[in-house]
Amino acid sequence: MAGPGAPRSVVVEQPRGTAMLRLRGHDIARYVWQPEVPPGSSPRPYLHPVRTFAGTTVTDAAPDSHPHQFGISVAAPDVDGQNFWGGRTFIAGHGPAWLDNHGTQAHQRWLRRTDTELTHTLQWTSAHHAPLLREERSISCWPVADTAWALAVRTELTNALDRPLPIRSPAAHGRVGAGYGGVFWRGAAVAGTARVFSAAGADVRSVHGTTAAWVAVSGDAWTMLFVPGDETTARDRWFVRARDYIGVCSSLTWDEPLVLAPGESVARRVVAVVVDGVLSAGAAAELAATLRRAP
Repeated sequence: MAGPGAPRSVVVEQPRGTAMLRLRGHDIARYVWQPEVPPGSSPRPYLHPVRTFAGTTVTDAAPDSHPHQFGISVAAPDVDGQNFWGGRTFIAGHGPAWLDNHGTQAHQRWLRRTDTELTHTLQWTSAHHAPLLREERSISCWPVADTAWALAVRTELTNALDRPLPIRSPAAHGRVGAGYGGVFWRGAAVAGTARVFSAAGADVRSVHGTTAAWVAVSGDAWTMLFVPGDETTARDRWFVRARDYIGVCSSLTWDEPLVLAPGESVARRVVAVVVDGVLSAGAAAELAATLRRAP
């Protein structure tokens, strides 16, 4: 028999082209692997809604202000000049502009598909249907406490061209601070002001554009804790935003291009902990340390 404050069961209808992650009898996240997304939003698979054990949604998708942002996704604003982020493209010396350069990430085949682990291959193609990248993506989840569970997203990208392939952020084109691109979380809207805190400090300014052992965002009745999933990812900078919208991205590359040789691969892994309630900085640090010690 469930005790006081026990999480309620959440069951979500599963449309075609989606896969559900489940823990302890709860539908905690829906992975949309065949999205119906307009070309200008750079169609790609994404996780939404993502929920706490108690059923609180912590993601947003296609909001009015930024209709090209989708829950938790792997997105890149510039891959060889192609936009896999969606929306406008930043042009050095000009600013953001609408271009006919929106790429698509398309599912290829499943390697593993269970209630707690999803692994599949994808192909990143240009606006003119030319393959640029091959990807193997793994998504897994596990409980870490009665009121918290962890979601790990691992992506391995391989250059599909017979020439070097550059990956850039807008910061590499001169847009100061816009180093986004990689595993990105668009947070749910909150009634008040979201609280951002991290191992580097207790506000956005302390962590944005820097490395940190963990980053946390608390909303109305939830906390999202982000931790690098391996030593390579730990060297990446964090893109963090809490004005206009809530977003956290472990940046694949900041103000310098990441250039992949033909056939070369790059891999990243980010772990997000979805928590009911508001964590203190001490509790967030302790939980992050526990995750780093886990195999």
